[in-house]
Amino acid sequence: MIQAFAFYLFAIIVIASAVLTITARNPVHAVLWLILAFFNAAGLMVLVGAEFIAMLLVIVYVGAVAVLFLFVVMMLNIDFAELRAGFVRYALIGLAFAVALAAEIMIAFGAWSAGTIELGRRAAPTPDAVPNIEALGLLLYSRYLFVFEGAGLVLLVAMIGAIVLTHRERSGVRPQNISRQVKRRPQDATRNTRPTVGQGIEL
Repeated sequence: MIQAFAFYLFAIIVIASAVLTITARNPVHAVLWLILAFFNAAGLMVLVGAEFIAMLLVIVYVGAVAVLFLFVVMMLNIDFAELRAGFVRYALIGLAFAVALAAEIMIAFGAWSAGTIELGRRAAPTPDAVPNIEALGLLLYSRYLFVFEGAGLVLLVAMIGAIVLTHRERSGVRPQNISRQVKRRPQDATRNTRPTVGQGIEL
């Protein structure tokens, strides 16, 4: 009874937070509703025994992605009138995506009503005595090792590409000379003077 109550509570809050994320007029409020949805989705993952996914939702999505979205939205000078004008401009594309997502949801409901998935037919069945995180680690570093390393290389290439694209030469900017800063002595940077009353300091 407690598990069913917790499931319906988390599920209702997730759905409500997702709807408020989409319909919120203020982007800051939308990000806050998104963080609430992530927290409750993590609660659902804990209920089904996927504690590793729940930890990823809290640490990665809430702790990094959503907070990054929040800081970007708060620091950038966003023109809300332009955003509302863009909504009408891309309404047909958004409607097409909405229809596609609705079709996927209908297919998912049909597959769910057809019957549950047997544990023996899974691509990577795990014994019941093995914890969720341990089973995931064993699969990643044994059966899916090359796929895992390939995903890491793709992310590394993406990071290097982002650095290369954003690092450009700017005119009018004084370059930093590390060796000159290291060799600088305190007596070269400061000067002790004792001016008399009413006399200024010559620079």
